[in-house]
Amino acid sequence: MTTQEKAVQAEESQEISTAESVDYAEAQGWDDMATKRLLRRLDWHIIPFMSLIYLLCFLDRTNIGNARLDHLEHDLHLKGIQYNNALAILFPFYIAAELPSNWMLKRFRPSIWLTFIMVCWSAAMIGQGFVKTYSGLLATRTFLGLFEGGLFPGVNYYITLWYCRRECGFRMALFFSAATLAGAFGGILARGIAEMSGVGGLSAWSWIFILEGLASIFVSFAAYWAIYDYPNTASFLRPAEREEVMRRLKADSGHLANNEFSFKYVWQAITDWKIYIHMLICMAGFCPIYSFALFLPTIVKNMGYTANTAQLMTVPPYVCACFFTIGASYIADRVQKRGLFLLGFQLVAILGFALLAGSAKASIQYTGTVFAAIGIYPQIPLGLAWNSGNIGGSLKRGSGIAMQVMGGNCGGIVASYVYLSRDGPRFITGHSILIGFVGMAFFLTLFMTIWCARENSRRETISKPIGVHELTPGQEEQERELADGVPWFRYTV
Repeated sequence: MTTQEKAVQAEESQEISTAESVDYAEAQGWDDMATKRLLRRLDWHIIPFMSLIYLLCFLDRTNIGNARLDHLEHDLHLKGIQYNNALAILFPFYIAAELPSNWMLKRFRPSIWLTFIMVCWSAAMIGQGFVKTYSGLLATRTFLGLFEGGLFPGVNYYITLWYCRRECGFRMALFFSAATLAGAFGGILARGIAEMSGVGGLSAWSWIFILEGLASIFVSFAAYWAIYDYPNTASFLRPAEREEVMRRLKADSGHLANNEFSFKYVWQAITDWKIYIHMLICMAGFCPIYSFALFLPTIVKNMGYTANTAQLMTVPPYVCACFFTIGASYIADRVQKRGLFLLGFQLVAILGFALLAGSAKASIQYTGTVFAAIGIYPQIPLGLAWNSGNIGGSLKRGSGIAMQVMGGNCGGIVASYVYLSRDGPRFITGHSILIGFVGMAFFLTLFMTIWCARENSRRETISKPIGVHELTPGQEEQERELADGVPWFRYTV
């Protein structure tokens, strides 16, 4: 039977409305207030710890930008673009680890796999504090990328195992906002740790790596007990709450689930052209984020400030970005219009980098850093929620998220070479490159927004959305085969 024939057969199957799912929940005692209490319970037990470990992960990955101001290049005798090479070497291994790591997360329990990779990257971070040569720095950055690579796609996939599609964006934003907090804390911590220069015969940059690595490994010791694997085994939920979480997930898209591991579901993601568009959008979003995180202390210092002052002045742009990242995703979840929000923030980012490139005044340049931060950071959780919500099937979704983040982190390789020392103090070339990347993301986002809207309109003419409770085994099998290709699936615009 061809794909088209399967779609026609599924289209002719029995339909039920979304209202019936709501009626079913109310019949079991789950009204709006009870559901909100359940969601708050999930939020308090899942999001804070996930955000904490990502804060530490992002801090460990990007604190080399702060360490640079504390004479890392001088002490390790780095010349030319060797510093940029040390930044870039992390990303190929980071990217290579992402998709296999999500498969491992699917095969093993999240509490086991996430704890394992956290212990490993923490050890690499501590080791980075003791390197004495360029080759030693490259080696530790390699291991850091290899073990950190699985966290971001893994946690984004993990969130989809607990929340309905319309609820994931805000939670992903809360999780990703930790990256902005990492930037803010990184500047404050680096300023304080600068006073430890010479303690134990180590430079301040060594202590940045060692102390922040120790913080990560301390948290990793609690991770095994703090990470709850799945809703149906969560000890903090009562039996009725577990049943309701599973019912909500199934009503949302659970009939598209493929819980057994099979490569054919991975292949569904690999052959889905829409995921590749999202990979490019994500790459064009991560490139300015990594450029910003790795080089903002250097950019601010080149505005004419001292190293210690520059460390502290990196904090306000990240604080502003944190508020906008959370607020925008909350509203986008409510209105279910993520593509439109992405377009708006991409324009703000272009304005920010244009101010940086177009003026020699420190005040205007610094204003540009604020606009750039506000514009770039909200794009990632918005884009991830948009893509993950438009993928049917749990294993396909996990693979699709990992592919998207893999594409995004390719931007990290480019970001390592965007700002070269020879282009200082204005770094006009680097700012212009980032304007180009964000501009590419804008046009790709516009294309996907229009396509999703038109595809939804086309599907409305042939099939209404079908609920879950009356699907026959044959219909469920058709959905497993077609995933989001069934005519009753609706894309978020």
